[in-house]
Amino acid sequence: MSAFSAARSADQPELDHNWEVRLPEPEVLRTAYARDGYAIVRGLFSPAEVVVMAGAFDRLQAAGLALGRSFRHGNLLFRLGDDPHLGRILRMVQWPSWRDAALDRVRLDLRFAAVLQPLIGDSLKQIINQMHWKPPGAARVEFAYHQDSRFRRPATAFRDLAGSYVQTGIAIDPHTRASGAMKVIPGSHWLGDLGLGGDGPILQQSMQDAALMAAGLDPAAAVDLELAPGDLALWSPYLVHGSGINTTAADRRLYINGYVRAENCDRGEWAFRAGRPQRLGAEPVLVHYEALHERPEPHFIDD
Repeated sequence: MSAFSAARSADQPELDHNWEVRLPEPEVLRTAYARDGYAIVRGLFSPAEVVVMAGAFDRLQAAGLALGRSFRHGNLLFRLGDDPHLGRILRMVQWPSWRDAALDRVRLDLRFAAVLQPLIGDSLKQIINQMHWKPPGAARVEFAYHQDSRFRRPATAFRDLAGSYVQTGIAIDPHTRASGAMKVIPGSHWLGDLGLGGDGPILQQSMQDAALMAAGLDPAAAVDLELAPGDLALWSPYLVHGSGINTTAADRRLYINGYVRAENCDRGEWAFRAGRPQRLGAEPVLVHYEALHERPEPHFIDD
């Protein structure tokens, strides 16, 4: 039994799914991640576990659409948008773990501690907890080419981005070129912050080859980050990536959780201390919502 199995607590029972055999060798993971700026762990979550996560996506989607407008309560954010084909849609939810216990359990699963330990250690804070939807037929669900480093502000609170931060995403549905899988530029993380995306919201822009060429990148180098349900993708905050529309008949959903070596981040919720999960406290802590302490109450916001 590994240290991670031994540390599994009563609220994280041992599963029939033998996920430990899915873990890559630490040196293999470090080498691939350092070379490409991303990596994939295939089949880390079982089909039954994906069904549970899909149910949470359905619950949060229904709750968000019932609101009718973008809504915030503390760090919990429902971001809605208007689509010319489908009308009102839910684009994303930030910090759904304040609302849904199933999603909260997933973000603290020991699989994250096991996968991330070779990259950023075992004492981690969490700065990203998001759900993304690309419903079939929607026209406005693209994400422009960007680097996640643009969102780590203020810079003084987020130190050593390249060596201390890893973004992860669990595929809930098949991620293919047709369904709007992420497109990534392997090795682009070595170039540092390229200023992609300009000043506008990334989720209100489309992927443009011209943006890559302006940054000195070859659009032909982009590859599709294709995932099966239950696969876990990991990527660097400096990896150039974006995603297009979903042309299939099924949804394309992604559960994103971003972790950071605790000593190099002044913000975020504790996720793991020495590899052990840390539950949310009574009140949210400052992450990216700057007005958290001035306006923590539930309120609608402009779309």
